[in-house]
Amino acid sequence: MPVAEHVMRHAAERPERLAVRGPAGELTYAELAGRIQGAARHLLGRGAGRGALVAIGLADPVELLIAALAADLAGATPLVGEHMWDRTRWAQVVPEPPAVLVDRPLPYVAGPALWHEAKPDDLAWACFSSGSTGRPRAVVRARDSWTGSFPYLGELAGIGPGDVVLVPGSLVSSLYSFAAVHTLATGATAVVPGRWPGGDLAALLSEATVVHLVPHRLPDVLRSPGALRTAVVGGAALGPGARAAAAKAGVQVVSYYGATELSFVAVDTDGGGLRPFPNVEIEVRGAPLGEVWVRSPWLAEGYLGGAAGPLRRDGDGWVSVGDVAEPYRMGRTLRVRGRGGGAIQTGGATVVPEDVEEVLRKVPGVADVVVVGSPHPSLGAVVTAIVEAEDAPPRAALEAMARSGLDVAQRPRRWYTTPSLPRTPTGKPARALIAARLAGDDPDIRRLA
Repeated sequence: MPVAEHVMRHAAERPERLAVRGPAGELTYAELAGRIQGAARHLLGRGAGRGALVAIGLADPVELLIAALAADLAGATPLVGEHMWDRTRWAQVVPEPPAVLVDRPLPYVAGPALWHEAKPDDLAWACFSSGSTGRPRAVVRARDSWTGSFPYLGELAGIGPGDVVLVPGSLVSSLYSFAAVHTLATGATAVVPGRWPGGDLAALLSEATVVHLVPHRLPDVLRSPGALRTAVVGGAALGPGARAAAAKAGVQVVSYYGATELSFVAVDTDGGGLRPFPNVEIEVRGAPLGEVWVRSPWLAEGYLGGAAGPLRRDGDGWVSVGDVAEPYRMGRTLRVRGRGGGAIQTGGATVVPEDVEEVLRKVPGVADVVVVGSPHPSLGAVVTAIVEAEDAPPRAALEAMARSGLDVAQRPRRWYTTPSLPRTPTGKPARALIAARLAGDDPDIRRLA
């Protein structure tokens, strides 16, 4: 069933229930359903029928959701990009021209109610994935590979029609777009500021019962949790003490590991460690660190236009994007150690950046840290740490933490600080961009003496 038809059902059952609130206003389910129907009729009039690609670049997150759900209802494939992209930029990131480019709010076209005879294998959703290391790639998926997981997430996180769900990030990110669409399919209220709300966060949390976010934003939420009951956290490992701080604030943390290409892989609902998401099989191939391979109904079909990317398949339905983990056996917890391609080869040793970052985040005053390899004439590369902090801690404090928690090969040889790390739309540090800025002597990245 198209997600838009879930919205139609909620509109029939509870028309006055608030469906979505954004920076420019709010819509009830009845109003949202009407807007989606009218916009879908407009798209069909422009030739955006079944299988067509509809590229969407809108600044207003509510208008963006209307356009995406209208494309879904029309049987087309919505692809959300940045609102500032012009046609030249779209041509660079999409290997085939879209049937329609939506760069302004869609008009309402009157007419009879639409109903799309959906099939589970319709290529019904597409979203960009650049992770933390590369250029955007359009990932395409069958409808059921996304929407089929909705009830499982709802049950694991306890999200129901009575909830108010805060989605505090750009809907270009698959993490946040999934959260918003899941909320509407559930019949709850989606609050979509379109970006991190900053000074408005406390006011939004005074009514939000659930929030979706990335790990480095969890402390901000816990300072003033308001009505918050559950934080759904995806993207990377939680920092030390995060669950204890959440429990003290009365907030349950549901964390998960996944990727745009894989969707959900593993989930931790109680702090006991990551275990397979429902209907997911996991293998770790290799030791002492091996690649994570996954087989599940939630996998993407691949990249739009057959573009190259990290997604690989074997002959038995297993896929991998190159993440590495410790050896895993069914029934045990999964310990993910990062993206294999980001490992640093230094003097014959292999260093996983995430292992170093986990230790260095414990230093007081460190907001976040990224570890990369810097070229070295004899060692190949040296471990280099870029610390995000308003007032950087002394290098001696960082080195002391490194000595106490890291092997010799893992300890950074070079130290830098910056007031703000560049990030991807999901909020993850943009590793490739950080490394490029470091190599280019960016004045905002300062060497620690």
